[in-house]
Amino acid sequence: MSSEQSKPPLTGTKGMGLLITAIILGAIMPIMDSTIVSIGLQTLIGAFHTTAATIQWVTTGYLLAMAVAVCVVGWAQARFGGRRLWLMALIAFVVGSLLCALSWNIASIIAFRALQGFAAGVLMPLMQTLAVQEARHRNITSLGSLMSTVSLPVAVGPIVGPVLGGIVLNSLSWHWLFLINVPFGIAAIAVAIPAFHDERPAQAQHPSLDIVGFLSVAAGLAGVLLGLTNIAREDGFAHADVVIPLIVGVALLVFFVAWPRSRDPQRTLIDITLLRARSVASASSALFLVGAAMYAAQFLLPLYWQDLRGESVLNAALLLVPQGVGSLLSRIVAGRLTDRFGGRVIALTGFLLTAATTLPFCFADASTSNMVLSGVLFLRGLALGVLLIPIMTVAYLDIDNAAVPHASILTRVGQQVGASAGTAVAAVVLESSLRNHALGAQASFHAAFAAAVVMTLIGAVLSLWLPGRAASAQVE
Repeated sequence: MSSEQSKPPLTGTKGMGLLITAIILGAIMPIMDSTIVSIGLQTLIGAFHTTAATIQWVTTGYLLAMAVAVCVVGWAQARFGGRRLWLMALIAFVVGSLLCALSWNIASIIAFRALQGFAAGVLMPLMQTLAVQEARHRNITSLGSLMSTVSLPVAVGPIVGPVLGGIVLNSLSWHWLFLINVPFGIAAIAVAIPAFHDERPAQAQHPSLDIVGFLSVAAGLAGVLLGLTNIAREDGFAHADVVIPLIVGVALLVFFVAWPRSRDPQRTLIDITLLRARSVASASSALFLVGAAMYAAQFLLPLYWQDLRGESVLNAALLLVPQGVGSLLSRIVAGRLTDRFGGRVIALTGFLLTAATTLPFCFADASTSNMVLSGVLFLRGLALGVLLIPIMTVAYLDIDNAAVPHASILTRVGQQVGASAGTAVAAVVLESSLRNHALGAQASFHAAFAAAVVMTLIGAVLSLWLPGRAASAQVE
């Protein structure tokens, strides 16, 4: 038995403020970093004298490393403890940021971005795991309110990141795209040290790493994500660098499911038997569609502002701020609504509102003012904030504390694969429509946003599968 388990449960929220602050500071770095670097890719092409196809590996390598890291988070937490793993990931992300800023060629920055991605892949699912486990340790039952608080980086990052990225590119060198993470990282480490109680797993609970399972699930997930990413890059499915990674990736994931150790909750890297629980299975499926809907629009909107409406990079970033502000505001009430009414009705409402507020981009034309579209994005942000919290909350309803890390992994994988799939669908629809010269650029964007609406409506149907019980009634 670990020392954490041997302690009597705490009660109340004393000390939770510091812990939540530590989680928010640590999680905001990778989210903000992703948006900052995406804006700076064109600058990096010139800095490293490379091509657009090559520079995409700065993003792709980051995403693939995240996928690999997600696969070992559950094992690593059991092996090292949540506090030490969190601190190790924070340090790795800061070191990776420094090394990216010191990169001397394109190969080095791709490698150091992979280090950043691996650290981010640990931080993101661990954020949810630590919050839920600590809440249960303290007998705090309002999980919806807790999840709305610890997920604030998801709302704040997309607001701050593009603006900071635009300012950096206008005023400083590209190195500051990465150096900007350092002060956030130092603050996150300083707060995390006293925030987490030092649970040290007992020696008997130090599990061995399932090498075969790790190689199969990590390579399989990376293959699927690489294939989906290449769909967007190649403008379609009929390419070897799309088909081969997808086939190999799916085959390896099937092997992992068939691997006997993967069905042993005490030994597996990812406990797929949790998908028998309605809460985990329904939340993972719904988060797949959340990822698809969110990232399809996140891919389309900057292109829409810059390519179709002629805005600069900085102006395009500023025009996206209302969506982030709306998401931030709605999270304040989304958790309370989830605690009171349960996840299903709130998630369904969020999906329908997200679809309704994406629909205007299917009809906007040159006469539609930026102010009107910014107002629509603010409303869309409100909808997205309402959408994410209930699904994240219900994932933990009918599982015990030991299963929380694996539930966090499964839901994170669902959202990450959905994000890649949604981006791929939006890119293929946009590019295929653009090649049809009879449609024109405006109609092509209309078609791509319509695809995002369809994915959102599919999510609304899936949300009916979510448990309808109030979260507060289920946490023990």
